[in-house]
Amino acid sequence: MAMNFTTFTNIIDGKATTTAETRYSINPSTQEPNPPVPVSTKQDLDAAVDAARRASKGWAKTSWEERKDALLKFVDAVLERKTEFAGLLTREQGKPLSFAIWEVEAVGRQIAALAGIKLEDEVLLDEDGRKVIKRYVPLGVGGAIVPWNFPVVLMMFKISHAVLTGNTIVCKPSPFTPYTGLKLVELAQQFFPPGVVNVLSGDDNLGPWMTAHPGIDKISFTGSSATGKKVMESCSRTLKRLTLELGGKDPAIILPDVDVATVATQIAFYSFFNSGQICIATKRIYVHSSIAKEFVRALVVAAKNLKVGDGLDKGVFMGPVNNSMQYEKVMGFMEDVKKGNGEIVLGGDDAARFRYKPEDKGGKSGFFIDPTIVFNPEEGSRIMKEEPFGPILPVVTWEDEEEVIRRANDSELGLGASVWGKDVERAERIARRIEAGSVWVNEHFAGLAVAPFGGWKGSGIGVENGKEGLVGWCNLQSLYVRREVKSVL
Repeated sequence: MAMNFTTFTNIIDGKATTTAETRYSINPSTQEPNPPVPVSTKQDLDAAVDAARRASKGWAKTSWEERKDALLKFVDAVLERKTEFAGLLTREQGKPLSFAIWEVEAVGRQIAALAGIKLEDEVLLDEDGRKVIKRYVPLGVGGAIVPWNFPVVLMMFKISHAVLTGNTIVCKPSPFTPYTGLKLVELAQQFFPPGVVNVLSGDDNLGPWMTAHPGIDKISFTGSSATGKKVMESCSRTLKRLTLELGGKDPAIILPDVDVATVATQIAFYSFFNSGQICIATKRIYVHSSIAKEFVRALVVAAKNLKVGDGLDKGVFMGPVNNSMQYEKVMGFMEDVKKGNGEIVLGGDDAARFRYKPEDKGGKSGFFIDPTIVFNPEEGSRIMKEEPFGPILPVVTWEDEEEVIRRANDSELGLGASVWGKDVERAERIARRIEAGSVWVNEHFAGLAVAPFGGWKGSGIGVENGKEGLVGWCNLQSLYVRREVKSVL
């Protein structure tokens, strides 16, 4: 069935709905306006939650295979329209079209793997006329709050976890990137009963309304650690279940035996991919002092080869950061570095914003920032402690193994980390001591849908993916069945 990718509505109880007030986000490469989208009210949220609650009982009774079949058919339909979804994603988020296509295609690979997991009743004991069964019972209605950095794959992950486990869901895409999320849920109506998958576009009020709503049983939130604390506080008032996937300050430890040119190229990719707007991007590099100068030179060369520009232009690796607020935040880190907190060896100004101004398209200057590398900032500086969520990367040196492990772990965040070296036994020994939810050796942010993903410390609560991620959408029930009544006297 054909879809119109130029008009956008809420989807409540299987129907497209409009609102009296609308808003729009902008293309971050040009600052040109994207189409209008709804600004949902509390009444719209009530209607979506009511629809989800009505649908939840029937959906919970369907078999796992029925849910899996509906989900995979939905995913296939998304992939059939990957060109339209990818183009829309680039216009709302800014990422290069090739990476937008990759994001849509990742939906197929990852959800197919996730759907291969099945939660079934488990018999824990069966003896002496008594059976004890562990059951996984749907929670009810979920609320998905999706960020703007990966709006397609993260929306689809949250939907897939919910519907596979028999829950219904109300989705809220970011106000900066509402378009792909609205269209994904519109398409979902062809495969799920009315009310199972709903979506609302809104402003900054909608998220707090969702976390406080008594009809929502679980919130799945991906975003900053600061906002995650507010989400948790709000959810506590109604004892909602929640999954928080929050920020990271991922260290990469470079051992002295690496192939410098190869690893520097890898680090440049993992640091500046998606313009650094990834919770598990490498965000602080610890390179052994014996190879530090050589490594920094190679890293600069690799980063200089990353083409910056409009995501719709050929050969672009880095588009703009997504919005003006994020642009100003990253430039604030730049200003702090310029005060003496490190040597800027590449980038470091806002000239890129104007250098990539699309005059031929009639647009304003986009939110472009060149790859920026800072050498040897102070250990306690903002760029070493906080997450800029943009293309600015600090590099520092180390000499002692115990010291670098301590420094890598000296963070309030613990999402991801990586260790690089030819001595894989040593690299793995170090990796096992890093305080993070995912740690890689000789790679970074590789993910499998069958492996749980989540953060330690201030980087989150709970996990997505894997059996554990699906269990997070269930109530656990211990069912005791005795075949005949026995006297207790």
